[in-house]
Amino acid sequence: MRVPYELVLGWRYTRAGRATRRNGFISFISGVSMLGIALGVAALIIVLSVMNGFQKEVRDRMLGVVSHIEVYGPGGGVLPDLDRTMREARSHPQVRGAAPFVAAQALIARGEDMRGALVRGIDPAREPEVTDLARTVRAGVLERLAPGEFGVVLGAELARALGVREGDPVTMIAPGGQVTPAGIVPRLKQMTVVGTFDSGHYEYDSGLVLMHLQDSERLFRLEGPTGVRLKLADLHQAREVAAHLASEVLTGPVVVRDWTRQNRTWFAAVQLEKRMMFIILTLIVAVAAFNLVSTLVMTVTDKRADIAILRTLGASPRSIMGIFVVQGATVGVIGTLAGLLLGLAIALNIDVIVPALETALGASFLPRDIYLISRMPSDPQSGDIVPIAVISLVLAFVATLYPSWRASRVNPAEALRYE
Repeated sequence: MRVPYELVLGWRYTRAGRATRRNGFISFISGVSMLGIALGVAALIIVLSVMNGFQKEVRDRMLGVVSHIEVYGPGGGVLPDLDRTMREARSHPQVRGAAPFVAAQALIARGEDMRGALVRGIDPAREPEVTDLARTVRAGVLERLAPGEFGVVLGAELARALGVREGDPVTMIAPGGQVTPAGIVPRLKQMTVVGTFDSGHYEYDSGLVLMHLQDSERLFRLEGPTGVRLKLADLHQAREVAAHLASEVLTGPVVVRDWTRQNRTWFAAVQLEKRMMFIILTLIVAVAAFNLVSTLVMTVTDKRADIAILRTLGASPRSIMGIFVVQGATVGVIGTLAGLLLGLAIALNIDVIVPALETALGASFLPRDIYLISRMPSDPQSGDIVPIAVISLVLAFVATLYPSWRASRVNPAEALRYE
């Protein structure tokens, strides 16, 4: 098959020989542009993959404590019909588990130390259906939450702040005290710490208290659970499933909330940070791509005689422009492909590369006592990689247009006058 001469000449100019000092310098600038594009693309892929990895790590730890969807009673009160709500929720094909719960605020005191806490009443037998919390505690701890014994399981940070261990007593102060002739007296109940959990998420480890569902109903004077927690087959469908449950499946006055809305501020901040990092690092690719302008301008200046000869042989201005577009686009394509390969190679093996660097430098990039994560997470996603490649190629192509257009405007007579 006959190859267009524009492609042949464009490729030949891209790998221009080093017969002269000028040609060698042009080749050097072209190589620098190619290297800049590759490093920019690789940096984008690595940074976004690490950010995705951290987001996934935090999300998984969060969902180890928080269920995918929570169904509340009206105004945060007791569910009107628990059995009907659970039956209707389980009828949805995405729902894999359902468990009732009580959510309330209280104070936990130990001596002079006092901390505010979110109290969650759970059914220990059903809790593994809706969260992975059972895997973060020692075997048998949740089973110690027997009705009538008023045992509690504290987050590890909360237990550390109160200075309590397994078997120690704590005092729970419930809101809504009793009215007596002497005034309002707060309702106090002594509890026994039967265990602790460590989810790896500081917000929950420092402020969550688990107790048996029946004990929580008696303590807070409730006639039943305040909600139902649901686990889905696909956590990414939580928002759509919640909307469908609220509009078409669940009956009665209930409020449905999915996990993305419970932590909306955090996820919005992560998405904003990721977008800003994408824009900032894209500027690196843009700078490298527009280095092609200087490369092609120098090439056009150096090849004026060649352009003039091609024009006298019948080459059209469009063909001349195509030659230099091919040259610039080739640099962009090679640089982008090299950056993709380098970025993916590092992102997919970052769990090996980072420990090797830590050993070589004698430093720890992620101290576990600070970050609660001992390894560098990475999660390359096609939704990030494809736009990076497209933007890099587009920038490289745009950078070739003006020098290529100038090449097509070279006057053969003027170019050959001093040759």
